[in-house]
Order: sequence, then C-alpha cells, then structure tokens
Amino acid sequence: MSDGTWQASLTASLQSLKKPERPLRMAVLGIGHELCGDDAVGVRLAGQLKTLAAGNADLLAVEAGPAPENFTGTLRRFGPDLVLLVDAALMDADPGSVRWLDWRGTDGMSASTHTLPLHLLAAYLTDDLGCQVQLLGIQPAQTFADAPLTPKVREAAEQVARELIQCLSIG
Repeated sequence: MSDGTWQASLTASLQSLKKPERPLRMAVLGIGHELCGDDAVGVRLAGQLKTLAAGNADLLAVEAGPAPENFTGTLRRFGPDLVLLVDAALMDADPGSVRWLDWRGTDGMSASTHTLPLHLLAAYLTDDLGCQVQLLGIQPAQTFADAPLTPKVREAAEQVARELIQCLSIG
C-alpha cells in the first residue's frame, strides 16, 4: 500500500510552509468520478476527512468529483497555503498503492474522467491563489461503471485520511 515516502514529502511541504503568525491552512480536493469504481477514491477520501477533521478551521476537504475546477471560488475564500489533489492514478503499482506525484508530469496523461487536465488546474491554483499544489495518487484496481470501490482501494483511502490528519497535527 503506502511505503511512507508520501508522508515524508507531505510533512516536508507542511514544514516549509509554516508561518509563525498563523496556522497552516490545507485544502484537500478529492477528485474522481463516483460512478466509476476506484476512480472515486479521491472523493471518498475527502468525505472521510470531513468526518475526521470536523471543526478544524485550518483544513478544508472538498469532494470535488470529476470537475475540481468548479471549486476554485471555495478555495479562494478559504485561502490555503497548500492544496492537495487526491486522485486515482495509473502508476503500474499494486491496487491501493499511494504515491506523491509531480502534477507537472501529468500533462501527457489523459483526463478522461476529468473536465480539465490536472496540470492545468494545478498551474491555475498556483498562479491565482499563490499557494503550493501537490498531487497524491492512489492506484485503482478497476474503474468500471457502476462498480463500488474495491476493498484495497477503500482501505487505502481510509488509511490516507487518518495519516493526513496525523501529518497535520505534527506538521
């Protein structure tokens, strides 16, 4: 599943963005199509974060679905230091594997379940909001229509949600 390197990358990002005058603000955009099996993993993770972090004013979890660009106004009002995009990603890994990915390298990838390619969204957020944008990918097992999340991918989403909360508390 997770080899721990994404947590180290997230913690390093959080440390570098810390400001002495105020708490760090992080937004998590859960991306994916809820009707396409494991492609919904980002949306599922954002929903879990909402529950786990209820009442935390410095964490915004958004179930953005296949059109995350529709939430730029929400992000602008929140004023994040870091926007973490979470999406299913074909990484030639075991289902449920989690990796920290460079969004700049997604320009050649198909965005068949997204209305806008992630590299365009990330570049826009970086320029418009002046925040850092990172991408966390979770390897799907299947993306069939009308299928639920597979157990390994569901477990990965649950684990990542818990670990994100933990990274925020130590970051």
